Amino acid sequence: MKAMILAAGLGTRMRPLTDHCPKPLLEAGGKPLIVHHIEHLKALGITDIVINVSYRAQQIVDALGDGSAHGVTIRWSHEPTPLETGGGIRQALPLLGEMPFLLVNGDVWCELDPAWLTPLAGDLARLVLVDNPEHHPEGDFALDMAGRAHTIGEPRLTFSGISLIDPALVANQPEGAFKLAPLLRDAMQAGHVGGLHHRGAWVDVGTPERLQALDAWLRQRQ
Repeated sequence: MKAMILAAGLGTRMRPLTDHCPKPLLEAGGKPLIVHHIEHLKALGITDIVINVSYRAQQIVDALGDGSAHGVTIRWSHEPTPLETGGGIRQALPLLGEMPFLLVNGDVWCELDPAWLTPLAGDLARLVLVDNPEHHPEGDFALDMAGRAHTIGEPRLTFSGISLIDPALVANQPEGAFKLAPLLRDAMQAGHVGGLHHRGAWVDVGTPERLQALDAWLRQRQ
């Protein structure tokens, strides 16, 4: 299985830290956020990784190269201007192939679970959902007892930024910038999206304060 790490964002919420450093290269626990992702993917047995880049792209490429220093193979999808989540995946499909892949948002920190990689069995996506953090109390989606994700319903959970995606979800979309969320909602309405409730460690590294808190937590674990 392949994985894609989304790393093309501008990192505006992290300013001024991202004025001169792309967000994926900001450090927590002594290493860049994106290196945590790479190490977690490798531990899961995924060593073929696609990364999309746009803002300060060359800094990220120079830092990681072909991935060999981390025991993985990295292929790059360059976006002259950010294509948003859906458009970024659509552009990277030639690198990802036709089989389902693990999609990881570069804005989060999370240890990965091999249970997330079981076959989709006809679904277009499987979302990893977490308890609602303080900064997002209303959540994103509902998860029923059968493991189906819904746009409405209770209890509501927050999308972790990690999912197993069938390329067919975006393959028929025109090239260019578009969001993934509307496609996921349409697929939910059609009954083609499953979900899992992850109760382990997860951090949305969206602000300098949360990055600082993650750094302190990781250093305590070392």
